[in-house]
Amino acid sequence: MEETSLKITGANKSFINKITKTISKILTPTKVGINGMLISVKRNSMIKAFEHYNLQEEEKETYEKKYDEAYEAYLEALDKYVMDSIYKKVKNKSASDFEKNALSKYYGVIALKENEYVDYKFRKQQFLIELDNETVKQTGKEKVIEKFNKFYIQKMDWLYKGILKNYSIKLADTTQIYDSTKEWIYIKIFNTLKEYIENILALKLKQDENKENKKYEEIRKDYENYEAFEVGKLDQRDNIEKNMLLLGISRKLFTHSLPLTVAEQCYMKLLKDARCLVQDTKIAAKREKAYNMLMNLIEDYNIKLLSTKVYWENAQQREEFKKFWNQYQEITKLKDINFIEYVKQKEVLFIKDDMKKMEKEKCDYSRLLKYYKRKLVDYGVLREIQGYISKGNYKKIGKKVEVVS
Repeated sequence: MEETSLKITGANKSFINKITKTISKILTPTKVGINGMLISVKRNSMIKAFEHYNLQEEEKETYEKKYDEAYEAYLEALDKYVMDSIYKKVKNKSASDFEKNALSKYYGVIALKENEYVDYKFRKQQFLIELDNETVKQTGKEKVIEKFNKFYIQKMDWLYKGILKNYSIKLADTTQIYDSTKEWIYIKIFNTLKEYIENILALKLKQDENKENKKYEEIRKDYENYEAFEVGKLDQRDNIEKNMLLLGISRKLFTHSLPLTVAEQCYMKLLKDARCLVQDTKIAAKREKAYNMLMNLIEDYNIKLLSTKVYWENAQQREEFKKFWNQYQEITKLKDINFIEYVKQKEVLFIKDDMKKMEKEKCDYSRLLKYYKRKLVDYGVLREIQGYISKGNYKKIGKKVEVVS
């Protein structure tokens, strides 16, 4: 009988495995349901504590402590849901594409823990709240969504500021000269700004539409311009211009988390990329577009950043900018009188200023300098002198450009 039993078990091994897998798939949704109920309870408790904390003026510390405790319990429930439910569903091959992507992102966040603990601390909270936000939206309950949104926007705003502040600290030990070893930090800053503007600022602008006090009206136009870059495939010029808009918006939203010194380094990084793009582009039409983008970037850098700079470490640079700023303001007066002359003089001012700055850079901008000089010759600011004649063969061997005062 023992032998018969073993034979039967062996013969039906695949059948037994199928039953086991089926049972696992049945039990997993039950686990999801239990976790879902637990999360719902913890979420409701946290939202109530959040509302009391925001409404109460007296005993603020007591309400803040209750809110922090409820928030921590809420995060623990979400973390348990990922490990107990999503992980098991992926393992049993019963997970949806959304759940597979969620688990992949979760492990990506966990991987930061060892070497980038501060980033991990903020990113894990961000991931768990975003995951629950999708669940809340799927409920379709307007009151629940409305209450959760208030918490979601405020908390995510705080988390993004913390992430940007962490990146800013990492750049604090560098000089104003672009440091190629910090390339990954610049990429993370721009990616984080992109995430914030697409996920959080969009919600803030939507909320602001229903209020009489248009708090974000001044950045609404920049946001609309940014949205235009989200359509179609972007080339290198588009990406530089998009990041320029991100920095412009960040100067109004993250003055403390992304301080002026860090924003200045980001601008300098974009200027380096834009200069290289102009001098490396071979097709004339594309190079002209890249050049126009560079002119816009130079204006943004000077107007949106340097004009707001109060403290200058280098007194000479401060005086040079004052001279530039006075010239810019004089040229601006022409805008309504003679627009064509205004555009010409402004462009000449930007070219001359950038040529001075490029002389201090370590990069080889020889081709861009040549392109700039050709522009100045076309505008009548520089004069081209034809090359001299050699005594031996009377052949033109070169030419020279000099400044006309």
